[in-house]
Amino acid sequence: MKKFALPKDGGLIEEGLPIGIKHTYEKIPAHIYEDEVTASERLAEKIVDYINGNGGVLRLGLTTGSSPVALYRSLVRRYQSGEVSFRNVEIYSIDEYYPAPADHYSRNRRLYEDFLAHVDVKPENVHVPKLSEIHDSAYVARFCAEYDAKAKDLDVLIMGTGEKGQIGFNENGASEKCRTRTVLLPYGSRKRQAKNFAGNVNETPDKAIAMGISTMMSAKQIHLIAWGEDKADVVKKIVEDPVNPACPASYLQNHENISFYVDDNAAAQLTRNVAPWLVGPCEWTPKFIRKAVVWLCEQVHKPILKLTQGDYLSNGLGELLELFGPYDKININVFNDLQHTISGWPGGKPGADDSTRPVPSAPFPKRVVIFSPHPDDDVISMGGTFIRLTEQGHDVHVAYETSGNVAVHDDVVLQHMDAARELGFGDRFDEVKEIIASKKPGQPEPRALLELKGAIRRAEAKSAVRSFGLNDETNTHFLNLPFYETGGIKKGQRTQADIDIIIDLLRKVQPHQIYLAGDLADPHGTHRVCTEAVLEALNQLKGEKWLEECHVWLYRGAWMEWELGKVDMAVPLSPDEVIKKRHAIYRHLSQKDIVPFPGEDPREFWQRAEERTQNTARFYDELGMAEYQAIEVFVKLF
Repeated sequence: MKKFALPKDGGLIEEGLPIGIKHTYEKIPAHIYEDEVTASERLAEKIVDYINGNGGVLRLGLTTGSSPVALYRSLVRRYQSGEVSFRNVEIYSIDEYYPAPADHYSRNRRLYEDFLAHVDVKPENVHVPKLSEIHDSAYVARFCAEYDAKAKDLDVLIMGTGEKGQIGFNENGASEKCRTRTVLLPYGSRKRQAKNFAGNVNETPDKAIAMGISTMMSAKQIHLIAWGEDKADVVKKIVEDPVNPACPASYLQNHENISFYVDDNAAAQLTRNVAPWLVGPCEWTPKFIRKAVVWLCEQVHKPILKLTQGDYLSNGLGELLELFGPYDKININVFNDLQHTISGWPGGKPGADDSTRPVPSAPFPKRVVIFSPHPDDDVISMGGTFIRLTEQGHDVHVAYETSGNVAVHDDVVLQHMDAARELGFGDRFDEVKEIIASKKPGQPEPRALLELKGAIRRAEAKSAVRSFGLNDETNTHFLNLPFYETGGIKKGQRTQADIDIIIDLLRKVQPHQIYLAGDLADPHGTHRVCTEAVLEALNQLKGEKWLEECHVWLYRGAWMEWELGKVDMAVPLSPDEVIKKRHAIYRHLSQKDIVPFPGEDPREFWQRAEERTQNTARFYDELGMAEYQAIEVFVKLF
């Protein structure tokens, strides 16, 4: 099934562009692909060529974690089709916790489950820096030195990177001369890894054995990989910024045979995406022109209508002036274009001239389906627009795609059971307490406990939408997509069973508008899986009459926002609407203060959402638009 990606709309014309020019700003050449599957296929081709052309044993180093999963699947498929054998391949892993935990917590779990279990690598050719017990320091030092000697001068090394530029537990400040050794894992790293330990940072190991940067640099070839928008900032630092010990992966700029395989989202901050006019000739579409002008405003700190010809010329936009100038004409066109994205009527204003509005006035009212990956993404990400659509009389439905049950803390369940006991609705407190006590580390949560957690989240979601007038009995739909219901952090694969549930809802409602999560970060994350399931459902519904009037709008999560060069609709919120949205988010009490998987941002969801939408409003204001309290923005997919 195809990975979701926004369609291209202008940009650098790479055909015929010399490689040296294309990589002008890149100290490590970046190979950019539409998604991680396509990128992994190209990298897998290279690895197969290395193996088949080697004529002896190929020594292959592999990163840990989830980044190489798509690569593993491609290599397995090529093995199964007879393209390659791994009998003459030695595998070297770059790290492991110390002491190594049970296999289901291992850093190398994906290596074994997704790759080694399916190919013909000889067991004796698999090398992992693994010590399952605590040993004295002399023994550990000797083990690390022996592993380092084995792992030196690898033929090929595949490396992922963390969001802070870590490589294989070589954290901020690691020396470029370091060798394989034990390392203490800082709290921030343990917090990131805690998602693999049921969200409990106290259960997450505090030490690891890590291949050193010097050892990595000894490899004959290195291929870095990074997927998803949450890696965009660090990819920019690794590829274009100076070497910095705070970003250990940047040391790899000094390797003589290195490349970086990234998807479009991970490459989003590279110069040839942010400002491709600085690299070479471009295809200038209306949205791409807007992107360039908004960028220029940021560079010179001016609103659109105050930009001068000198501003364009001194910032690499001479080609734009030559093709579409003069400058004042470009200014006016972009100003009007951006202003026309603003609409207080996300479902269309009845009886209005809609020639410059983002949404047609007819039909009115519209049938709307808001797809929410978890039972709170609807109000967090587009709560103001949700409220507007409801209050303006549209038939709004919200579909909660997953139960979100694993994101409810055990203490919250006990609190609800205690409340039921105090209210006289039955005493099952001790029974539930025993179920919680029976949980086994690394195993799915008991189904009875998951049902209680799912019920809590459903009640919160209904309370939130009731707060602004939606009928929670007829217009809320809890889909409980099967891929999510594994009872653990690791989810299953999306299947036709998930898609069929979505198809049934869409046929029932036959919406004129569909709102989807447009998050492009984690390529294996729940938001992306949910969005791709809806898009596949729409693909299978092609040809049905109601789809001719249906349009899909993409919203963002609490952390990131659409860049204004992509925006098709901006819905302004008044101070009162911001408060009403905040109160709807408050109804999700199980997610307030004690979310099991909060990430590194300590703010609550309502704080993240308000800052994001207020920053968007401020940006519109700085560009010369009207001043609003907050703005939610959307991209129209079709």
